[in-house]
Amino acid sequence: FRNVANMLTRINNELGVFLTFLRLCVCRIIELNNNSPPLTFKRFQTIVSRLELPRRPLPAITQQQMDSCQRQIGDNHDQLYSIPSLEELGFRTERLPPAVWRGGESEALDRLSKHLDKKVWVASVEHTRVNKCSLYASPTGLSPYLRFGCLSCRVLYYNLRELYMKLRKRCSPPLSLFGQLLWREFFYTASTNNPNFDRMEGNPICVQIPWDQNPEALAKWAEGRTGFPWIDAIMTQLRQEGWIHHLARHAVACFLTRGDLWISWVSGMKVFEELLLDAGWSVNAGSWMWLSCSAFFQQFFHCYCPVGFGRRTDPSGDYIRRYIPILKDFPNRYIYEPWNAPESVQKAANCVVGVDYPKPMVNHAESSRLNIERMKQVYQQLSHYRGLSLLASVPTIQEEAEPPMTDESQASSGPGRHRGRCVRG
Repeated sequence: FRNVANMLTRINNELGVFLTFLRLCVCRIIELNNNSPPLTFKRFQTIVSRLELPRRPLPAITQQQMDSCQRQIGDNHDQLYSIPSLEELGFRTERLPPAVWRGGESEALDRLSKHLDKKVWVASVEHTRVNKCSLYASPTGLSPYLRFGCLSCRVLYYNLRELYMKLRKRCSPPLSLFGQLLWREFFYTASTNNPNFDRMEGNPICVQIPWDQNPEALAKWAEGRTGFPWIDAIMTQLRQEGWIHHLARHAVACFLTRGDLWISWVSGMKVFEELLLDAGWSVNAGSWMWLSCSAFFQQFFHCYCPVGFGRRTDPSGDYIRRYIPILKDFPNRYIYEPWNAPESVQKAANCVVGVDYPKPMVNHAESSRLNIERMKQVYQQLSHYRGLSLLASVPTIQEEAEPPMTDESQASSGPGRHRGRCVRG
């Protein structure tokens, strides 16, 4: 995959073709930013606001055009070109649940139609309040379809634009209406001419943080065996369904890197690359650098609490009960921290921590405090090396919102601003 990415980058440079979905003029964006990609979203938005609108999508193919493309096929056509079944590929399917995401353009356009029916948020351009229902895959989710090209980003862009102008009496829509699409473009632009964008080595925008090498801890995180129900439920959903809400992505990314385990963002990116249906190369790598404070964002003293963040989103713990059924009989009080439940409560729930469900692999309060100090030392050394005070010049929360972590399920609502800042479990 990396070789293919490098090859495409080389082709881009040679032919002047930029593989961005909205076809914003990347070369022009870079030119307007003193011949380098803008590395803050605020700066990127400022530049994009000066550009012409993206090209309109091509019209739908007519039946007449389809008829002109017909040709006779051979008797062995199905044998040569049919799609193999899961069984033929070696997968067991006897207990396989129905697919959450059905592929194809028809499904994508149907979802888009349902997505655009939500006229209230299109008109108001307000951030959707996150609740426990947000954590589940939505029948109007679009991100995998955008990633695989089943849905054109320009089709989505102009549908949103025209609906907004209709509802607001021809007023031009603000950039915030296209927030998630612009985040994609931001990371595509940032990765231009940087074939090492998905790694630390040779990546000029990535802070060289001395992460720990801990394969055992990485495996527990990837397989949902951390002992923190909120984190484990997210990773279980990811493995089962190939999708998780963008704030859930933020939570598990922070936990793996600067929050608790101090493991490189590259390792987490590779897990997402394998399991996440909408994990595009630039956006996946860029989001992991962002959440680990390796690039784009330096507010390392804010981290997601693996107990409190989930509890605020879903106080009843229904999300955990769905994906970690061994914990389903715990009372709400202990569903996010079952290790604090009295032994009698654990036995009544038929789940003894340390026997039926793992104990927490780290002490979150201690780990997060230690890792904040580690990050502080890294940035102090970097500031000294560069001769400037990065710690004093980091963007404020109001200046920089959080990235989508490749999730465009609410593709126009802009990046999430919900934050889990507690450092205590």
